Amino acid sequence: MNDSAGTPPSETTVLQSALRGLACRCPRCGQGKLYAGFLTLASACDRCGLDYSFIDTGDGPAIFIIMLAGGIVVACALIVEVKYQPPYWLHAVLWLPLILATTLLPLRSMKSLLIALQFHHKAAPGRLVDRAK
Repeated sequence: MNDSAGTPPSETTVLQSALRGLACRCPRCGQGKLYAGFLTLASACDRCGLDYSFIDTGDGPAIFIIMLAGGIVVACALIVEVKYQPPYWLHAVLWLPLILATTLLPLRSMKSLLIALQFHHKAAPGRLVDRAK
């Protein structure tokens, strides 16, 4: 009675999907590459053939990164200003590299994390429901 051929494949957990996203891998199989360039998505998975045309992260990854990086950099700059009161040119020398590091380095992973979670939860554009029945 236990027919294993008819059972559907096991669903991935949110944690598995998130790890696939952070690794910049295909959200379905976890094997294929998600990107063709730094932030340019591939057209499809090279392993399972998943078409990536459904992906639309919008500005979400950039907003998350800006909020996190802004909090880190502003907190560090305020601490240094209050404690040491360095000249403004030293602030530029200190914080510009930190701003670049905290915004550009995690952007690719954050984008692929949102893509993986979008795939996992089967996110789709909103639709209006006719309730006049």
